[in-house]
Amino acid sequence: MTKIDEIRREMDKILTILEESDNEMFRLMYNQEESFDPQFIKEIVISDIKQIRDSKTRERALYYINRFLKNLGEPQNSKINDINLSRWKLYGDIITDSLWIFKKRDSSGPHNASYWGNFVPQIPYQLLRRYTKKGDVVVDGFLGSGTTLIECAKLGRNGIGIEISSDVANMAMLNVSKAVNSEHNFQDIVIGDSQTFDITSILESHNVNSAQLIILHPPYWDIIKFGTSENDLSNAPDESKFLNMLTKVINNLSRVLEKRRYMALVIGDKYSKGNWIPLGFHAMERVIDSGFILKSIVVKNFEVTKGKREQKDLWRYRALKGGFYVFKHEYIFIFQKK
Repeated sequence: MTKIDEIRREMDKILTILEESDNEMFRLMYNQEESFDPQFIKEIVISDIKQIRDSKTRERALYYINRFLKNLGEPQNSKINDINLSRWKLYGDIITDSLWIFKKRDSSGPHNASYWGNFVPQIPYQLLRRYTKKGDVVVDGFLGSGTTLIECAKLGRNGIGIEISSDVANMAMLNVSKAVNSEHNFQDIVIGDSQTFDITSILESHNVNSAQLIILHPPYWDIIKFGTSENDLSNAPDESKFLNMLTKVINNLSRVLEKRRYMALVIGDKYSKGNWIPLGFHAMERVIDSGFILKSIVVKNFEVTKGKREQKDLWRYRALKGGFYVFKHEYIFIFQKK
């Protein structure tokens, strides 16, 4: 009997034991601090053992065995998140593809879709998991109804949200106050203009001097008017003015972002007089010009907006007549500070 046949026989014995074992044993095997589903851990372990058993050569089987044993050993920690790369297969909820398709928004806890223009909670959830650790500081320059800070509270991150509208900020305060905050992290909401607001004073009040992630979800220029203030980006008279205002926000907030840490810009394009305006890519260029490295471009779907909910047929007719396509996506640009 060859060596590879011996390995296969031993793996079959191990598989028999594992498949009959209680799920909780697998949690103990990995000694996880995070609340991974033990059934999911069991499936991953069994899959790894099957991969060893089904190897074509002895050398490949030994490679998989060594990798499996290594993953059971010391954690491989990241500098920017809480992901243990030795056990990366367990993080099935974290997206690594550049196309994000969500069938519906997360409506758990205080999350709701009542505010026109807020983004789905899955976006900050993914960004926080990938680019922050527990206890890090996250700044949202366009807080809206508080989505980012609700996720910060849930995931044990500190949050600072800036909102130019006092009415919207009060709504956010109510929403965030209902969020579960078991880690007792601070979630500060301030009424102000992200172009000029001195965020260092908020950081200093918590004895910290920097942020580890910035999330920006600005108005998509004038598609939705969010207020009457001339400093509201949705009231910019033209695209050039909008981009200049957004650049001021980027430069102002990025002062407190640690070097080599990340900024995310969530934005879409728009139509004007029958022409497509690539607003997202123009905004992307402004961030790059402000001293950031472009790391990824994520395309995220959306099915029905409030503005088109009752006008689906009308927009289809307009598209057929005008030679364009109806928007079904927005962008999430990921940048790293130099």
